[in-house]
Amino acid sequence: MKAIVYERTGPSSVLVLQDRPLTSPGPGQVRVRVVVSGVNPTDWKSRAGSGTGSKLDAPKVPNQDGAGVIDELGPGVTGLSIGDRVWLWDVAWGSTEGTAQEYVVVPAAQAVALPDTESFDTGASLGIPALTAHRALTSNQNGPDRLSPGSLEGKVVLVTGGAGAVGHAAIQLARWAGATVITTVSGERKGELARQAGAHYVINYRTAGVPQTVYQAAPGGVDTIVDVNAPANIDTDLKVLKPGGTISIYAAAPGESLAIPIR
Repeated sequence: MKAIVYERTGPSSVLVLQDRPLTSPGPGQVRVRVVVSGVNPTDWKSRAGSGTGSKLDAPKVPNQDGAGVIDELGPGVTGLSIGDRVWLWDVAWGSTEGTAQEYVVVPAAQAVALPDTESFDTGASLGIPALTAHRALTSNQNGPDRLSPGSLEGKVVLVTGGAGAVGHAAIQLARWAGATVITTVSGERKGELARQAGAHYVINYRTAGVPQTVYQAAPGGVDTIVDVNAPANIDTDLKVLKPGGTISIYAAAPGESLAIPIR
C-alpha cells in the first residue's frame, strides 16, 4: 500500500511517498481503507517540530483524523462490520501510524459509524475539531458531561472565532443541545458561515463593540465561552460572563501566557 511518511521534522518537503506492507488488525482492532485523510494544526506542527530538523526514533505517518470503509475486523470486535463507513479520530496520537495512508489499523473504538447520507469529507473533518468543541461545551461544573438535545436548554454560549473548525463545530453542537448561541467573527463571509452553522447572533468584532452587543442579545450574560484566543479576549470574556460561568480555552501559541485579573 501507499503511505506518506516522514523520518525527521521540518517543512512539508520532508514528507515522502512510500510503499509499505499491508498489516492485519489484532484483537479489538479494525483495518480501514482510508478515503479521506484530515489534516489538523497538530499534524503539521508535529511534522514541523522545533525547526531543528530532528530525526525521529521511527518513521511516522501523519494525520490524526480521517474517514473510510472497514475492510477487515480483528478478533473480538463487535458492533462493526466489513463494509461499514466510518470516521476516525486521534489515530496518530501516541503512535507512528496516522491516516495519511491507503489502509490504517486502529482500535475499534476509534472507528465511528458514518451515515450513508454523509460525505467522507465531513467524516474526516470531525475528529479533533468536534471532540474539542464537545469538551469545551461540557467543562462547566454544573453542566452536562455529554451533549444531547435539550442538554443546554436555557444556557447562553459565546463562541469566539465561529468560522474556525472548532468554533464551527461548537456552534452546531451548542445549537443542537438547545443553547442560545452567540459568536464573534472578523468579516461578513465568516459571519455567513457561522449563521449557516446555527448561530443565533453573529458579531463582527472589527465593527461592533463585543460586550455591548452580547448584552443586547443576552442581557443576563453568558454561561459558557468557547475561546480560541483567550489572551486577546480575556477582558471581554470577563465582562460578559455570568457569575459561576466557564471560559473553555482550547488554543494557544507556543510560549503564550494569560494574565487573569483576580478580582
